[in-house]
Amino acid sequence: MSQQIESEFEQAIARYQNGESPKALIPTFKEICDRASKNSAAWTCLAWLYLLDDRPKSAYKAATKAVKLTPEDPQAQVNLALAMLECEKTGVRSHVDRAMGVMMASSELREEVQRNIEDGLQRKPDWKSLLRVRRWLFES
Repeated sequence: MSQQIESEFEQAIARYQNGESPKALIPTFKEICDRASKNSAAWTCLAWLYLLDDRPKSAYKAATKAVKLTPEDPQAQVNLALAMLECEKTGVRSHVDRAMGVMMASSELREEVQRNIEDGLQRKPDWKSLLRVRRWLFES
């Protein structure tokens, strides 16, 4: 990823962390993904934003791309599991299990996923699929 795209990505992340709406950020992340199509982190973020914006089919496509690029990224696996739940697809558990396996090996990644889940529930408190995935990952 070029320095310019990296900078735009970091600025977009900061905008998200400062509370900007997913709807407002989706075009920015979509453009970053279009320009850096092999950037798994950007696809993972785009999938998350689509999920927060109640666009599960778009989230599924973005999360699938992220997982293909970096299958060991637990957040990408979580996003794909969430999109699959929202789209009523089968095979969700294997993605949750993959995320759990990586999280067991890395407390840092475990904490990051946990923070992201809590952030998601702050932004979308009644998110049933996220509550379900959180239960699978942290209460089993």
